[in-house]
Amino acid sequence: MKRTEKSPLRDTLARNMRLMRAERGWSQEHLAAEAGLNRTYLSAVERSEQNISLDNIWKIARAFGVPASRLIDSP
Repeated sequence: MKRTEKSPLRDTLARNMRLMRAERGWSQEHLAAEAGLNRTYLSAVERSEQNISLDNIWKIARAFGVPASRLIDSP
């Protein structure tokens, strides 16, 4: 898997994903199933190692039941 340089926005997305999963008591496997994505891909996204498309941000937001903007909002 090709790794890209980390960015502050990807760090924010990763943190928000981990927090939302923890709030719901979800594993990465559960989120992957809900979003229709691969667990290893989500793991790399949560480590800010994988670039992510808008389509996949939308899938993750839909799985969480939140607007996509919530995933990239800074606290």
